Amino acid sequence: MRKGRKQNSIGSNVTENRKVKKQEHESQKKQKLVQIHRALNSDPVDIESLRRAAVKEGGLLTDEIRRKVWPKLLSINVYNLPAKPAKDVRERHKDYNQVLMDVRRSMRRFPTGMRVEQREVLQEQLIDIILDVLRRNPQLHYYQGYHDIAVTFLLVVGERMSIAMVETLSKHHLRDFMDPTMDSTKHILNYLMPILEQVDPELHSFMLRAEVGTIFALSWLITWYGHVLSEFRHVLRLYDFFLASHPLMAIYFAAVIVLHRQEDVLSCDCDMASVHHLLSSIPQNLPYEELIGRAQELFSLYPPALLARRAALQSRHSITLNCFEGFQLATLHQRPDAILRQQLHRPDPALAPPPDVATPSGSSPLVKAAVWGISATLGAAALAVAQTALEWAPEFLMQLF
Repeated sequence: MRKGRKQNSIGSNVTENRKVKKQEHESQKKQKLVQIHRALNSDPVDIESLRRAAVKEGGLLTDEIRRKVWPKLLSINVYNLPAKPAKDVRERHKDYNQVLMDVRRSMRRFPTGMRVEQREVLQEQLIDIILDVLRRNPQLHYYQGYHDIAVTFLLVVGERMSIAMVETLSKHHLRDFMDPTMDSTKHILNYLMPILEQVDPELHSFMLRAEVGTIFALSWLITWYGHVLSEFRHVLRLYDFFLASHPLMAIYFAAVIVLHRQEDVLSCDCDMASVHHLLSSIPQNLPYEELIGRAQELFSLYPPALLARRAALQSRHSITLNCFEGFQLATLHQRPDAILRQQLHRPDPALAPPPDVATPSGSSPLVKAAVWGISATLGAAALAVAQTALEWAPEFLMQLF
């Protein structure tokens, strides 16, 4: 009898602890939403607060919030987006055939269960987005894996915003990958081993003896892990992190993945084939929040400048690194969307609603919730969401949780 009471008591305590943790999580979530709202409406926009929100546990929480915050992180004016690609964007484009093949092979990057006709529309948009960015920036060279980055933005923010975001990233964070040769990309990969050497000399030595190199991390780096992660929510979490961080953060994240798998690496045969085979396949159950925190820690302890000196890496070869400081400073002088909208005296053009979804009128929370519900039903693949549904206030957001 006593044993039964004790077990019931233990079960009750576990349930109560779970309830308390859930309440704490919901409270933190609400606080973050309020902070994001306040940062977006500050004049100038509080970019540092948005970066912190994107990096902290949980990232930016929802695609609706990403549609607001991601453009600010890249200093994009949502009221001055590029036009939709012209009909002749594909004509005589040197990269058309390669882009077409890559996009046709990218079916797994679209949500499971999506209607074929909807996916085909998005794939056509994806081709046009990539070719339009390349056409307007002839100094940029397409690489296989670029479409994995572009499709992530298309699924979240729609066609026109994707063009603006992909173009900005291509001229900054991704710029070294878009040279005519792989030299600059190899330069970025060369930061990986010095990080491992600083943190775990035994693991570093083992990998040197195995002569595995760093090519196993190439697809991680140039797609921001979009090509190698099966769950879209994990891809989005990392995009929140990378958009708010230094361009080399993706290679620091590669380092923490290798460090996380230290036991697996050291227990396999010390030869290139074995180690490469092990590392080139990323486990899908990684502790992402823990690894993000670890990558930040390593970036602070061993910044790129320190690694460059110790490993004889020459940052002057990197367009991405050389222009990052100026790019980051430029993001600090943005006006909030409400001010930009007033200045232009026109409706928000950021993302038009799908043709079968009417734009809601008024500001009723029920109307907004209905539109958000439609968006959630369509999933990340929704072509767009009515902008009025995104004009949220913290009080309304709290009602959602």
